[in-house]
Amino acid sequence: MIITTTPSIEGRKIVEYFGVVFGETISGVNFVKDFSAGLSNFFGGRSNTYEDELIKARQSALSEMEQRAYQMGANAIVGVDVDYEVLGSNNGMLMVTACGTAVRYE
Repeated sequence: MIITTTPSIEGRKIVEYFGVVFGETISGVNFVKDFSAGLSNFFGGRSNTYEDELIKARQSALSEMEQRAYQMGANAIVGVDVDYEVLGSNNGMLMVTACGTAVRYE
């Protein structure tokens, strides 16, 4: 399945629109990850712990969106947008939402 941020697929004709499709993921960050990230913050550098969690959450949201589009009969998703939010009383949850338009192309 083609997944793109553009509103069209170059060289392909979109023949059917199925509507907006979403994929959502909410991840919790536990004490160990917080502690490890805190060390990176204190000493400087990148937080591989948080980056890995972000990558997994984004891949999960995109995969869920792709599955939903496939169930609708689509073979591509155009106009994809990915949003990130922190949730919870201590900002201990990460929400990743992916949305786009499910389409069929020739």
